[in-house]
Amino acid sequence: MLEAALIKECADPSLKPAIVEQFVQAVGSEDPLAITVKSGGRLILVPKPKTPEEAIAIVRESIGGAIVRVGLTQIPAGIGLKDASELKVDIVDRCTNLRMGTAMFAKILRIVAKWYGNPTSEEVFPQLFDDAVHAWQTGKFEGESVFQAKDPGGAVVQRSTLKVDDAAHAEEDETAETPDEPRVKPDNAGIRIDLTRIGGQK
Repeated sequence: MLEAALIKECADPSLKPAIVEQFVQAVGSEDPLAITVKSGGRLILVPKPKTPEEAIAIVRESIGGAIVRVGLTQIPAGIGLKDASELKVDIVDRCTNLRMGTAMFAKILRIVAKWYGNPTSEEVFPQLFDDAVHAWQTGKFEGESVFQAKDPGGAVVQRSTLKVDDAAHAEEDETAETPDEPRVKPDNAGIRIDLTRIGGQK
C-alpha cells in the first residue's frame, strides 16, 4: 500500500489519491527496482537487481527489441528516447517513477474518456479506469499506441473510490460486503488444488 505522503508529494495531481492507489495495485510492484521484460509475448527472466545502478544496467541491456517495464508503476522504459544510454537511474526512484507513471496513466485516462465522449457521470468511471489499465498493460487503445499518443487534455470525472476493478467483476461483487479490497495478484493467490497427495502413493 502506498503511503499518503508519497502520493501527495509525487503522484500526478490530476488523479485522486484513491485512484493512484488503485492504479499501482492493478499494474505496479511494491519493489521500486522491479523489472519485467517481455519479448514476443514471452516473459524473459532477468537477474533481480540489488541497487538502482544494477537495475538501470539491466534495463539498458534488455531494452533492444523487448518491452521493459520498470519500478513502482511498471512504467515502460525508453518511451520517447532515441538511445538506451539516455535512460536515467531515477526511473527506479519511487517518487520519480510514481510521478512519471501517474502522469502517463492520467494521459491514458483522458484518451479513453475522450473516446467515450468525455462522460460527466462518476458512474462511468470504473469502466474508463478498467479500459485505461488494459491500455497501460497492452500499450494500445483502439489500435493506437497510448504511450506515444498526443494528450487530448481536459479533466476526467473520477470517483473518490473504485468499488470494483472492472465491469465483469462488478456483477460478481454486487453483494460483497468489502468491494474495496484489492484484487489478489496471481503471485499472492493461495493454492487452489491439493497437491500434497501427489507422489505419496506407491
